[in-house]
Amino acid sequence: MFETILMIVIAAVFSQNFILVKFLGICPFLGVSKKTNSALMMGIAVTAVMLLATLVTYPLYTFVMVPLGIEYLEIIFFIFIIAALVQMLEKFIQKFSPSLYQSMGIYLPLITTNCAILGVAELVLKAEVATVVPGVTAGIAMNLGYALIYALCAGLGFTLAMVLMGGVRERIENLPAAKCMKGFPITMVVASFMAMAFYVFTLI
Repeated sequence: MFETILMIVIAAVFSQNFILVKFLGICPFLGVSKKTNSALMMGIAVTAVMLLATLVTYPLYTFVMVPLGIEYLEIIFFIFIIAALVQMLEKFIQKFSPSLYQSMGIYLPLITTNCAILGVAELVLKAEVATVVPGVTAGIAMNLGYALIYALCAGLGFTLAMVLMGGVRERIENLPAAKCMKGFPITMVVASFMAMAFYVFTLI
């Protein structure tokens, strides 16, 4: 059991990182990573939504939708659930941290359509741990506990990628660079090198 959990953590954070390996959630990765603080807060917000969405959608699908035979509506249900969670989070941040709310701008409500969150909710539904984590012994069913661990670690992996990008971009702003490379071009170069670095974990 401990080995399985460890493999889930390693896979979700590193070898199956949603941004740098699966290439999901690229929009906030490029848009909100100009400052480390904003990147960290966005990562925490996405992690919270991932965890809450999995906590709601997994039991809903397993104990309500499947018995009723309406599992084909899962995408519609999940999008509504994620949207509701994001609205609650948005109001919370707006009330308790207006400066953070302003810095996130349009990217905060865009969490609603963040494919990384929907990807986690979908991935843990019909998969075994062996499917989610290559190399784990087959036959270990993905239960709610494993699903929540995977969602939490997927969010931590998302946050790690965001913070790393934010730190690099802050340093790049103070370095001389060719005019044609400033802004988005150099950001894409950095993202490419980060993706190659994380790809190493898929070979382990």
